[in-house]
Amino acid sequence: MFDAHFHIVDPRFPLVENEGYLPPPYTIADYRKRMARFDVDGGAVVSGSFQGTDQSFLRAALTELGPGWVGVTNLHPDTTDEQILELHRHGVRALRFNLKRAAGDIVTLTQQARRAWDLARWHVELYIDGSTLGSLQPVISKLPALSVDHLGMSDECLPYLLNLVDRGAKVKASGFGRVTMNVPRALRRIHAVNPQALMFGTDLPGIRTGRAFRDSDIGVIADAIGADMYRVLDDNARAFYGLPVKAVHTDAATTRPLPTTGPSTLRLHRDDLPSGDDTRPLPIIE
Repeated sequence: MFDAHFHIVDPRFPLVENEGYLPPPYTIADYRKRMARFDVDGGAVVSGSFQGTDQSFLRAALTELGPGWVGVTNLHPDTTDEQILELHRHGVRALRFNLKRAAGDIVTLTQQARRAWDLARWHVELYIDGSTLGSLQPVISKLPALSVDHLGMSDECLPYLLNLVDRGAKVKASGFGRVTMNVPRALRRIHAVNPQALMFGTDLPGIRTGRAFRDSDIGVIADAIGADMYRVLDDNARAFYGLPVKAVHTDAATTRPLPTTGPSTLRLHRDDLPSGDDTRPLPIIE
């Protein structure tokens, strides 16, 4: 399983109040404990608004997590090309534009996105209120590569989101406790437009949300997507972040051999077979 969206709040590194709020600590150890029952072997650590443009926490987190884990960062406009490439070497693979909780000049952000794409093939991840997605769509649609957080947040934005999906945008199946929408319906519609679009994320620890991730959220995805759920839980995100995609999956459609409950069948030699005198013909039924 690949968790395409979660946060680490490490108190060893700088934190910035956002709208007067600072989240409590949530370390890698906390995350691993919460997800211990799942086979999570990769994911994306997403920088939050409360981390500003600090990169030290992200570099430390990716070093501790190791191969298969990537970072999504808030980038200062004055960041140099060499600094972007250095972050890439540490495992950063995307820019995050938080247009819901942090103001930003969309033109400057678009220029930044194009530069990061040209240098390191980083895509952009948008955290945006559904009500503004439509008005920004002409600009957003020009970004080289794009994903949208938390299903776009509301049913209101779904038509605009589906249009972006049809053009190649990805969508994070995350933050079910944040959204005001029919989640199963949104999942089915997005998947119908592009089966490679949806990417599962826990959104842990669930900062400023109605409710945090529940184990049952994976069941919601399974019920909506069916046998294709391995794409949502793993393959789609790995491909988007430029990681190797697993070659073999076991799903509901896979035929499995019947279990052997008794002793193995032994091969008889010809001499062990009964002689002709002992052989009786089958009765003829008319």
